[in-house]
Amino acid sequence: MTVSVILLERVAKLGQMGDVVKVKPGFARNYLLPEKKALRATKANIAYFETQRKTLEANNLVRRQEAEAAAAKMADLKVVLIRQASEALQLYGSVTSRDVADGAATAGVKIGRSQVELDKPIKMLGSHKIKIHLHPEVAVEIAVLVARSGDEAEFLAKGGTLIAETERAALEAAEAAQRAAEQAQALFDAKPAAETEAPAEAPADKA
Repeated sequence: MTVSVILLERVAKLGQMGDVVKVKPGFARNYLLPEKKALRATKANIAYFETQRKTLEANNLVRRQEAEAAAAKMADLKVVLIRQASEALQLYGSVTSRDVADGAATAGVKIGRSQVELDKPIKMLGSHKIKIHLHPEVAVEIAVLVARSGDEAEFLAKGGTLIAETERAALEAAEAAQRAAEQAQALFDAKPAAETEAPAEAPADKA
């Protein structure tokens, strides 16, 4: 079962302003209609939309320009979230869209959690690229740095990559084994050279 609505603005994966589309009743009732993104596609509403189209388009243009200006300012935004985590970098809990919005507010940028595109909560330490929707036609990617300390967040901000303790131990063991192999090879290569350079013994005098 579907209902027809007329879109008052562009809606991702659905259509552009003025399009009449069919959607599920719950999607219309719980999101499109209360958020004023659409009207039920009755003859009266379609006629009303046509009388308001120029005004809606002008308002949309202003909002889009404001969003583009905001996006330019947010291009280098890094939201730092300090969390506890295991040695395997797994968070004790998770980071949600609300956490990202709150972190942005702490950094001086106001965004709503509904503007944060986060398909599933973040559950690992590290630097995460998150898309923020500032307008139906404008989005910007920000860096969310989830770390155990300020120093760790600074390390991530400089492009560093966190390594789990188990992985670090394996890497160190592999590096130690590589160094030992190189040292053994160097000794092996040096030994024949030393033997060829040794002076030959003089023949013993016959009695």
